Amino acid sequence: MDYFHGYSVVGLVAVVGVLFVAVAFGAGRLLRPVVPTPEKLLTYECGVDPVGEGWAHTQIRYYVYSFLYVVFAVDSIFLFPWATVFAAKGYGGATLVEMFVFLGFLAVGLLYAWKKGVLEWT
Repeated sequence: MDYFHGYSVVGLVAVVGVLFVAVAFGAGRLLRPVVPTPEKLLTYECGVDPVGEGWAHTQIRYYVYSFLYVVFAVDSIFLFPWATVFAAKGYGGATLVEMFVFLGFLAVGLLYAWKKGVLEWT
């Protein structure tokens, strides 16, 4: 009986969570004002009325910059655990070498992007 007690607590918390969300959505639906007007039904984009068709050409460099940002932002997350392990006794030298290898890979990737002309905004 003690074994299933832990599962019953988890199930009860899940049911309470689902009920809380359902009550919140139901209360929002009942309390909000609903007055549709043509202006409210328009697509809103930065205060500019939509003109023309919905498809537009976007240059690939925006995606490349965002991809490079994501790569380096995610890679920089690996610096925080390294900083905590670096201070531990017996790990200093090995983690220092590993981090320089990791930063070397990042530098090679950045150099490759720079040589290919990806980082030029023209």
